[in-house]
Amino acid sequence: MSIQADTSWRKTNNIASRPWAGGVREYDLLKELTIGVVVVGLLVLGVSAIFGSPDEPSVSFKAWATAAPADFVATASKELGGTSDTAAYGPPYNSTPDASQKIGPVDLQSLSGVRLPVDTANDFVIAPLETLPSLPAAVADWTGATDQQRSDWAAAYSSALWASPDNDPARVADGDYGPVPGLTGALLEMARQGSLDGVLQGGGTFYTLDYTRSLLFLGDGSYFQDLAASQHLTGDQWGVMNETGDTPGQSWLWLFSLLYQVEPFKSSPNADALVVVTMFVLTALLTLLPFIPGLRSLPRRIPLHRLVWRDYYRNR
Repeated sequence: MSIQADTSWRKTNNIASRPWAGGVREYDLLKELTIGVVVVGLLVLGVSAIFGSPDEPSVSFKAWATAAPADFVATASKELGGTSDTAAYGPPYNSTPDASQKIGPVDLQSLSGVRLPVDTANDFVIAPLETLPSLPAAVADWTGATDQQRSDWAAAYSSALWASPDNDPARVADGDYGPVPGLTGALLEMARQGSLDGVLQGGGTFYTLDYTRSLLFLGDGSYFQDLAASQHLTGDQWGVMNETGDTPGQSWLWLFSLLYQVEPFKSSPNADALVVVTMFVLTALLTLLPFIPGLRSLPRRIPLHRLVWRDYYRNR
């Protein structure tokens, strides 16, 4: 008896078992499939042909050293002198004083500490040269000098490069540059031969997904930035491109890019930290939307869904 009562209750209260009493209309599944696959597919191919990203080859140190050797040498000398953007970036790469970005008194950039330590002189120049079968004599001269002497050599050579015609290393005026010209020249030749890419990517391991040092070194020069500008990818150009392939870029990045174009982000020295915090707050609001009084009622107060489903709501 109890089993029959339970079955009767389920039949009465199970909404899924009740017959549909609303309106019906014919539905052509084949037509829907044709529109969804063929028509939309053709539209995607057409739009991709017009707006697709160019399929550019990967940027390498070999390409940099071949196309812009003067910029490569100038960047290497800055890495040696500790005056590049990476050397002065602060956490998580180094502990450069007053380099971190803050939100008021909160130093967000330093919260995790120096988790990926990068010594630009050693990691980008000396360590790669030490992997060569024949160690350049300039390496021993550099490692045997004091920190002050190294800094003076690198600063003098960087200034001389800047003053030389076309920033050409071959036309630098005579001066006391120590082993810096020998180091940068050997690194340039190493890059031209294509061996620097493998050494810097993941510490020379064959299979790696760690491109941190390679990207930092590339980003310190002008060559990489010029490539980005030529493809309209710099911060003020709003461009987005995939790393590989000719498919469109990541559309979700538009909001990040937008924030950098407006105040107070645009002119703030703490722009990165401000954008990260802002995106965190916006993401939290979106995630908690069903639980926030007022915000969760917006769909009812702004009935855009009725416009989208106007056929359904027309007679209701």
